[in-house]
Amino acid sequence: MQDVWNAPVSQVYGVGEERAKDLAAVGITTVGDLLEYFPIRYEDYRVRDLTEVRDGERVTLAGTVYGEPSVRFYGKRKSRIAVRMVIDRVVVTAVWFNQPYIRKQLAPGKEILVTGKWDKHKLQIVVSEMTEVDSARARNRGELVPVYPLGGDLTHAFLRKTIERALQQFGQHLGELLPEELVARYRLMPRAEAIRTIHFPDNAEAGKQARRRIMFEELFLFQLKMQAYRRISRQQIKGVAQEVPLEEVRRFVRSLPYPLTGAQKRVVKEILDDLQAPYAMNRLLQGDVGSGKTVVAAIALFATVKAGFQGALMVPTEILAEQHVQSLAAMLEPHGIQVALLSGSLTAKKRREMIGALQMGLIDVVVGTHALIQEDVFFRRLGLVITDEQHRFGVEQRRILRSKGLSPDVLFMTATPIPRTLAITAFGDMDVSTIDEMPAGRKPVETSWAKHEQFHHVLERMRVELRKGRQAYVICPLIEESDKLDVQNAIDVHAQLTQYFPEYRVGLMHGRLSPKEKDDVMQAFSRGEVHVLVSTTVVEVGVNVPNATFMVIYDAERFGLAQLHQLRGRVGRGAEQSYCVLIADPKTEIGRERMRIMCETNDGFELSRRDLELRGPGDFFGTKQSGLPEFKVADLLSDYKALEVARQEAASLVAQEAFWQEARFAPLRDYLRREGILDGVVFD
Repeated sequence: MQDVWNAPVSQVYGVGEERAKDLAAVGITTVGDLLEYFPIRYEDYRVRDLTEVRDGERVTLAGTVYGEPSVRFYGKRKSRIAVRMVIDRVVVTAVWFNQPYIRKQLAPGKEILVTGKWDKHKLQIVVSEMTEVDSARARNRGELVPVYPLGGDLTHAFLRKTIERALQQFGQHLGELLPEELVARYRLMPRAEAIRTIHFPDNAEAGKQARRRIMFEELFLFQLKMQAYRRISRQQIKGVAQEVPLEEVRRFVRSLPYPLTGAQKRVVKEILDDLQAPYAMNRLLQGDVGSGKTVVAAIALFATVKAGFQGALMVPTEILAEQHVQSLAAMLEPHGIQVALLSGSLTAKKRREMIGALQMGLIDVVVGTHALIQEDVFFRRLGLVITDEQHRFGVEQRRILRSKGLSPDVLFMTATPIPRTLAITAFGDMDVSTIDEMPAGRKPVETSWAKHEQFHHVLERMRVELRKGRQAYVICPLIEESDKLDVQNAIDVHAQLTQYFPEYRVGLMHGRLSPKEKDDVMQAFSRGEVHVLVSTTVVEVGVNVPNATFMVIYDAERFGLAQLHQLRGRVGRGAEQSYCVLIADPKTEIGRERMRIMCETNDGFELSRRDLELRGPGDFFGTKQSGLPEFKVADLLSDYKALEVARQEAASLVAQEAFWQEARFAPLRDYLRREGILDGVVFD
């Protein structure tokens, strides 16, 4: 079967050298490519009853020409032909524009099929296509006709005919890929029948079932690759089973200032189970802003150190690194765990001392930026690697950090909530842990939307908070004026607010400041010496100033929902009520919808779901980093339940020894081999 599937498309009758080039232009080079070139939709030529036709709908009607057609000309080339038809004992008018030759085909008493737009009020159809009753299609009283994406010199007629011939030639070789029990359990159409039917369905229900079968197969095969890769990786990359003293971990958790939420307890158990397992952990920890990921990371690092290993936490910015060092040291150092910061701004002498201490094992936990993956950085016994905001680091950077130890456990953290099903797909080779519960007592940030001309009123609201002793952020998209974008910039806004609030100190922070300058500004803001901080998006992650209760985001329509939510997360970190005002004049309905969504919910997972609906998975993840497959039929949003089922079934299958040994699973093993998943794997 597979030899036929990979046969050159030129083996299909009627496909010569030139036609093969036309097909290659749209990615069709083999018989398999041709048969998997699925329709994007169907033209519905099924004959309809007048009683079920809606106004404005595109329909096909069957009737008899009644009387002579009338023709009217407008200018040189414009014309209108109208003829009466009898359909189900009702007289309707059929109209053609600019097709005067049609008149000869409209003899009284002739039976015809007409397709076009129905006007219920005038009892009229504006005809786009007409077929005589003695044609094949009319004899069948209409049908669903596939519509394909076209390119080059390809036509629908050629594609339909060529696919029909390919099915006649090779259809008997379309073997089954899925296990019989799966096909039976989910009542799936057999593979060969599904491929035939999706191209040429007898009716809408048959087309729906064909799509359902092919959609499930796509999702299942993708998940099979992920689950098989994960199993093989675990077998080949042997980790170290850490002997975690669980009672000490429990005492440490009890010593924390706040009790863990149910979600935190769940993910801590998942991580501790991984640390104690003989394979290397490869887990994604995702949670909303303020959900308590840092506490979970601290517990994991505590467990690793008490098991006799070192831990490393890599973060994208120095500000975030310093923030983590402060919070981790406060939790871990009372328990005798040494926490240190390794950053690019260290002096050469201090850096040498730090690296020496790491090599000797005098530092238990190190927090750093890219400085952690420099060639001269070595650990005595690295057991756990955590990367925060993992999407900010490339795969190669994470690989280098992992290579600093002997297959250490790896935990990736992100505060960009992704719907669980999509996370499982995008990061299919990882286990996914989700903190989907916020700590008790947190007040949601009140979010509102204002136009630019209302900025003065927004500043007066800010003044109310400043008089209470609170602090505020003002976020701008650009550092300085740009001719290309009509957006407020941080430098101009800083100058305006310095004049507007002469009694308060207004600070400025952006990406062009040196690390020391950024640190000085943030330290002053943290100490309350700066009352209003005008900043670009460098405060998006990691900045924790509980006294800041007011945020203004200028030109908010220029940010995505996920980034707006991240920015908003800088306020609402204390006990007081916090506020976020979006200054925006969006020009599109999608832009206005984004503002409405931000005002409606503080739930990051709900926001990410809505963002996906507005943008689609590719834009949501960014094409370079997404790793999302391009499915031909499946849709990650509408088929999310099937994706979860496919993942469960694939995971269950690869866990069975029978899958790797029995002949009935050979087609699936062959598929994995073709995909490169089984390279170098030897079966007993």
